[in-house]
Amino acid sequence: MSHPAPERIVIATRESRLALWQAEHVKALLEKLYPQTRVELLGMTTRGDQILDRALSKVGGKGLFVKELETALLDGRADIAVHSMKDVPAELTDPFCIAAILQRETPLDAFVSNKYASLDEMPPGAVVGTSSLRREAQIHAQYPYLGVTPLRGNLDTRLRKLDEGQYDAIVLAAAGLKRLGLGERIRATLPAEVSLPAAGQGALAIEAIAARTEVRDWLAPLVDAETTACVTAERTVTHALGGGCEVPIGVFAQMQATGLFLRGFVALPDGSRFARAELHGAPSDARALGLELAEALRAQGAAEILAQLSH
Repeated sequence: MSHPAPERIVIATRESRLALWQAEHVKALLEKLYPQTRVELLGMTTRGDQILDRALSKVGGKGLFVKELETALLDGRADIAVHSMKDVPAELTDPFCIAAILQRETPLDAFVSNKYASLDEMPPGAVVGTSSLRREAQIHAQYPYLGVTPLRGNLDTRLRKLDEGQYDAIVLAAAGLKRLGLGERIRATLPAEVSLPAAGQGALAIEAIAARTEVRDWLAPLVDAETTACVTAERTVTHALGGGCEVPIGVFAQMQATGLFLRGFVALPDGSRFARAELHGAPSDARALGLELAEALRAQGAAEILAQLSH
């Protein structure tokens, strides 16, 4: 390491239970790496945490969870910020960078219900709750007889709404449930063929000021090369298509014996139109592969779907 170990590292984090788990996880990793370093958390409430009565896509998208933390990085109150990778906008503006992507937890979606063991078991008219247009489009396409209703709030709030009977089932990221020790709530993990994940799902990102090379040095041992290649490919697709959470886009990269397997879709929220594509390539070409998949999706009709969504 070209920079000495730091005396103190301050981590900016949202104050939801999952965000705090993620920040504590990074804190523990850093304390193990640098036993002499004081690692502290700076808890913050973001706009995304405050606005709970409207869909994210209507009020400015996922960047709402990042802004306040970035302000803390800018004014020096924090050295790094920890995010769920899928909450980070597809393109970070200067002077910020993703300094490290950590090893991924399961990237798949989870089916949670007190009544049914799977989507296949649900009867016509039963209601599934989800906050995601991506999940909504896929459920509508494969289970057109089910109702899909918006579901906002942090993980505990979503589970409480299910337990109160507001929904017959809900679909969440499996990673969050596992991280909070709620893995037993998962009735079924949805294979990618049923619910293709969002770009970066299940991965943790550490954000920093790009010019602070010492911070990037401190974090270098935490970088997971395989996850970084997969997530880079996925986020490149989303960025190339100009998609945020306002657009139903699923993108998923897996490392296989033959290299990187990347697949994606763009859809209308009601599931009536899908553009799908998949590619294989070398992990070292993750970005190029992402751009290639975006082009393949456009060729399958993604441009028309995106144009329809923007009206």
